[in-house]
Amino acid sequence: MALDQSFVGRTYPATEPYEVGREKIREFAEAIGDMNPAYTDPAAARALGHADVIAPPTFVFAITYRAAGQVVQDPQLGLDFSRVVHGDQQFAYTRPVRAGDRLSATSTIEVIKSLAGNDVLTIRGEVHDQNGEHVVTTHMKLVARAAEEA
Repeated sequence: MALDQSFVGRTYPATEPYEVGREKIREFAEAIGDMNPAYTDPAAARALGHADVIAPPTFVFAITYRAAGQVVQDPQLGLDFSRVVHGDQQFAYTRPVRAGDRLSATSTIEVIKSLAGNDVLTIRGEVHDQNGEHVVTTHMKLVARAAEEA
């Protein structure tokens, strides 16, 4: 069953702030195999003009994925998450994520369409810091595969 088009434009409440720590950034950088000194060494980050270490660009996915969970779990939307695959992810930064940031994200359904029986859902995430300043906009595309015929 196709997702309800009336959900396009719906925005969900902001998440509780996520406090970005140096150790989380280091662990993430290690996990993705990117040991850029700006991610692990405060002096190296300062030499590049940052107040503290910065996070790799994809770090914010953990925050926006949690926010998108509100969309995915919305019973009125009717998305069958057991059939969902992650189709695409994009990031548009105003500034890097830094250690010490307290980030909150809101999710808005931007697009719902049906392609070959599959539902395609695009969710825009807006991430702001503790001062209300914009940090990054993300676009996450989820594809709910069509149910198999009996």
